[in-house]
Amino acid sequence: MGLNFRKSITILPGVRLNLSKSGISASFGKKGIRQSISTTGRARTTIGIPGTGVYYTKQTNVKKLAGGLKDKITGKKTDKDQKEEKKTSSNAADNAQIEANKQQVEEYEAYVTAIKSVHKHSDGQIDWNALNKGEVPTNIVKGSDEYKEWLELKEFSDEVLKGDIDSYFTIIDEVKPFDDLLEFGSNFQVGTDDPKLLEIEFAIKSDDVVPKIEMTLKANGDISEKELSKTAYYDLMQDYVSSTTIRIARDAFALLPVDTVIVHAVDNILNTATGYEEELTLLSVKFTREKLMSLNLAMVDPSDALSQFECNMKFKKTAGFDPVNRVLA
Repeated sequence: MGLNFRKSITILPGVRLNLSKSGISASFGKKGIRQSISTTGRARTTIGIPGTGVYYTKQTNVKKLAGGLKDKITGKKTDKDQKEEKKTSSNAADNAQIEANKQQVEEYEAYVTAIKSVHKHSDGQIDWNALNKGEVPTNIVKGSDEYKEWLELKEFSDEVLKGDIDSYFTIIDEVKPFDDLLEFGSNFQVGTDDPKLLEIEFAIKSDDVVPKIEMTLKANGDISEKELSKTAYYDLMQDYVSSTTIRIARDAFALLPVDTVIVHAVDNILNTATGYEEELTLLSVKFTREKLMSLNLAMVDPSDALSQFECNMKFKKTAGFDPVNRVLA
């Protein structure tokens, strides 16, 4: 595989110029939503949560959308011809703008769905018993990169099955199960002194993830943006936090043979007792493997699903989360 040259230059806040062998393109947008247009006229918009498998990408060709425009104009034209071409160009531009607006609204709606659906995706389960027995999965070819990774994991199987906590942390450090959520704006701390339990803290960073505006398409094709109501905003935040919490527990159970995973969600909020912003715990849940695996996670409402577990959460529809005490191990 050859090397690909690529360089990105920030020319304005939120706007980057991308240089590569295939040409020059400009990309722009907010976190979670990026749009790019290349010199070939191809436009691509990508939204979603990086690394989670929840994403939406759509490509269009700007030149094709503006099909009434000609790349080259040759020969003498009458005033009538020029007026017709101007009208055609104007209509094509209007149609292209309407199509772009429609696409942007679709992407916004897909993003909102995505941040409520983080729990629906998880890493593959590691069968430490099968690994310890040396049973190579049928989908792994000897000599492949997957096979080499399998061999590396196998070296830890004895220690993991014996409940060696140091090997747990080595596995977490090697596999980095939560790194695909780091681009969310979150960070993670993992700890335990019990081989049957993991305790995980993550930062919500809700300001970076949860949108504060609602985007819809008007009848004339224009985009309407208005601030989300407090109820709608906090409801979306609750689903995002709950969904991510479930996802973290799923990934932990998939990685290690623990029976219990305790997840604490923290965020910087105003502590009304001190008048300062502090990192406080807003949600604390104790998940058990058996109960979590029994849920139909493709269909559950993430916020409602937490009622199946020992959970500390104080939530008001018009005020959001209040700080809570942590669930004890």
